Amino acid sequence: MSSPSSIQSENARALASSSRSPLSASQGEDDYSDDGLEIQDDELLADDPLNENGGPNERFTFPRKEQAQDKSFASRFLSTPFSNSRHATPSPSRSASGIIRAATPTTILSYLNAASDPSAGLQDSKDASGLDWYVEGPGRRVGYDNLTAIDWIYEYSKERTRLRQLSTNSPGVLGQLRLAADASQIWWVLVATGLAVGGIVAGIDVASDWLGDVKTGICSNVQDGGKFYLNRAFCCWETNTYAECADWNTWAAAMGMHNKFGSYIIEYIMFVCFSVLFAYCASLLVNKYSLYAKQSGIPEIKTVLGGFVIRHFLGAWTLIIKSLGLCLAVASGMWLGKEGPLVHVACCCANVFMKLFGGINGNEARKRETLSAAAASGISVAFGAPIGGVLFSLEQLSYYFPDKTMWAAFVCAMVAAVTLHASDPFRTGKLVLFQVTYHNGWHAFELVPFAIIGIIGGLYGAMFIKLNMRVAAWRTSNSNPFLKRPVLEVVAVAVITALISYPITFLRAQSSELVEYLFAECVDLQDDVLGLCKAGIANTGVIFILLISALIGFCLAVVTFGLQIPAGILLPSMAVGALYGRVVGLIMEVWQRNFPNFIAFGACALEPDTPCVTPGTYAVIGAASALAGATRMTVSIVVIMFELTGALTYVLPIMVAVMLSKWVGDAFGKRGIYESWIHFQGYPFLDNKDDAPVPDVPVAQVMTRFEDLVCITAVGHTIDSLQDLLREHRFRGFPVVNEPREATLLGYISRTELQFALGSATSSSRSLPSTTECYFQHQPLADPSVTLDLRPWMDQTPITLSSRSSLQLTNDMFQKLGLRYIAFVDRGVLAGLMTKKDLWLILNEGEEGKVGHGAGVLREELNEREDERGLLGHTRDFSLGSVGSRDGEGMMNTVAVKHTKNASSAESTRLEPTLSPVDPEVLLGNEPGKEVDVESDEDVPLPLELAELPTAATFSKTGQT
Repeated sequence: MSSPSSIQSENARALASSSRSPLSASQGEDDYSDDGLEIQDDELLADDPLNENGGPNERFTFPRKEQAQDKSFASRFLSTPFSNSRHATPSPSRSASGIIRAATPTTILSYLNAASDPSAGLQDSKDASGLDWYVEGPGRRVGYDNLTAIDWIYEYSKERTRLRQLSTNSPGVLGQLRLAADASQIWWVLVATGLAVGGIVAGIDVASDWLGDVKTGICSNVQDGGKFYLNRAFCCWETNTYAECADWNTWAAAMGMHNKFGSYIIEYIMFVCFSVLFAYCASLLVNKYSLYAKQSGIPEIKTVLGGFVIRHFLGAWTLIIKSLGLCLAVASGMWLGKEGPLVHVACCCANVFMKLFGGINGNEARKRETLSAAAASGISVAFGAPIGGVLFSLEQLSYYFPDKTMWAAFVCAMVAAVTLHASDPFRTGKLVLFQVTYHNGWHAFELVPFAIIGIIGGLYGAMFIKLNMRVAAWRTSNSNPFLKRPVLEVVAVAVITALISYPITFLRAQSSELVEYLFAECVDLQDDVLGLCKAGIANTGVIFILLISALIGFCLAVVTFGLQIPAGILLPSMAVGALYGRVVGLIMEVWQRNFPNFIAFGACALEPDTPCVTPGTYAVIGAASALAGATRMTVSIVVIMFELTGALTYVLPIMVAVMLSKWVGDAFGKRGIYESWIHFQGYPFLDNKDDAPVPDVPVAQVMTRFEDLVCITAVGHTIDSLQDLLREHRFRGFPVVNEPREATLLGYISRTELQFALGSATSSSRSLPSTTECYFQHQPLADPSVTLDLRPWMDQTPITLSSRSSLQLTNDMFQKLGLRYIAFVDRGVLAGLMTKKDLWLILNEGEEGKVGHGAGVLREELNEREDERGLLGHTRDFSLGSVGSRDGEGMMNTVAVKHTKNASSAESTRLEPTLSPVDPEVLLGNEPGKEVDVESDEDVPLPLELAELPTAATFSKTGQT
């Protein structure tokens, strides 16, 4: 266990006065020493303005400020190079009377963004009052490490300062144009994103349709000018049925096989071979070039929008691989969809375009607002529902969604939908293949089967989430034979899917084509390819096949979602829901037809020429209920289905089914499929919409106490001793206190900033020796040329709470403010610390058996060992009620388990004693002192040692609940 006194230096330290001393502003420029003597009354009154002319009895006045002269009409719009309006507000300096003038945003930003030399461009460091306004703040930042959380408060404060600076430096017409250009940056990004997303989705639709039809045959030039690059729909465009199409040849016909049995075998083999080939290529692309392109990406997007940093997840290479992988994955015929991954594609496009605009790309909070708006375009083109896309982003994805973001999301979704409509990939005028229009309404008695469908949807969602999480846990366990062969696992699932799907007509079709036929009315189907519209006794066989297809599709979707392949769950859920919804609709249709005089069917007699029951509407309601059960969304699903059908009359049945589906699903667990995967992966995501009860305990019982923290004292350090501290402790941040005994909290310094500041000080630009004295508190006698002031790199205004606060208040602070950590104090004395990851672990206490193994991209191996917990770990034994984990030598640590206090949310529970100290500069491949661009988004993997640096704390298990 490390204590504050363990890092106390034996060197003598100079007496330091507080930089917040109230006397500093009134004393002379050369009088800053604090000698501890009492100040006499005459000295206190010496500078009193009321005592300057004979004491308080003399009359005095407060002079009014002179009114500025009215500017001429031309000068209001045109700036002149001879005017000093650009520097009208003076920089902070001491006037003759000793009063400090205000500072402009220009001087603030120039200081915070200055060179690595903290003393460059500053006043005399002995002038404490001249420095305090700058230094006592959130400090400088060099960016965020991978797998860390952003500081929302700092980012928005930086943005406000930037806007003030821009406004101050922008007089005249040219200045107004500069302001307008800055404000228009986000609109350029969103319009470009909408255009790109619409074009990409059109290409994916065309490519996946052609590859999907290639599994069954090929278009040849026989009589109507058919070309091989046309899918079956375009190849047979001028024919009424596929049976009349001479240009489309099955593989058996192309090979000259006319025997019925032989043709079936050849077509079966070709179907399986092409399915496996497409799945193999998609998985190979993902595993070889961009692992972040796997699955849907929505859980990671939610985590990123919540303030987490996952590098390369939204890079250009991920965009390319995801787009190509989707074409192949959808064409493989596996039970997956492209709708969820399109949200990831949209965010990747926005991230690429944001790099062209420094005003957005330089601020992590603004980037997340832009990504929230861009995500709406993915759903807009996936379902042809722009408004539904905006609501999807608001209800499911976004962590912070102000009104301006809603308007931005609407614009982006509209541009994407217009672009897709202009492309018209299906040549039908529809945005998606399964858009449908109904001719008939519904009757009151149908609310009962609609409610039954809603209940089935809730049960489907609950069972799907439970089984999918079990499969995911098994997939990351040692019992999985494909643990280190993910591509082979995808091939195995693709083989099983193809072998099962081909004999069943409904499963042989592409998922979007299946949903299209299930939604349609029989009167609108010119060619009943799937044999869905049969009458009489044959209808019973259709019902049976639909039920079997729904069960098989459910099982295949459970196994497929989670493979290392681009795969979404929205369309498979819609397909399963449409299957069992159509079953209910067919049962009602048969019942009404055989018993027309039943009392419930009395309304049907009023319209004898109109079909009483429309099975297609039941399929739509079933699809909505399955989506609600799996994702636990409500309003956005209703709007998406309304935009798909265009029938306002069916909004009420859809609402009823969605409401019941969510209620039933919530009875088995509050988490939807995306929240379950966030929990499984161990992402430190605190949902600000979560209303789950928080344990009613004092935060002092769960925080990391001061005795278990590794703190840095304000003085008594050298560059060498601080570098030794960084090598000895792999924590991501250190609280700074004045001294170990009193432990008054002075601030918090992140490992990234401390490491960068030390490296810059020893670089060729300053070349300070390793014995240079470092301090975190104002030193009036320090020479800035031979000392290192680290206050500019320290957050001197950390968010603090009383240690007597409740855990509920702490949770609200983390959720509402997006904090990375909170320091707990008693009358200014540091009492403890809690990070975002700590709170996540506490709120999920007792669920270690339900949490997965943190598998996936964030799991890596290092030095023949795997990091134990958090984002990169496997074991889940972090319950507060259990004793510590075993160390590297098999010893059981029952008192203090090394528990990551990650100021930026990524944690590792214990430190291996066999792991030698590692210099992060060496890990990055940089020379000591060389500046590191931590904001770089190039596809260079960040070393695990730097990505998983914990924070300064040990978590005591004793005496805690």
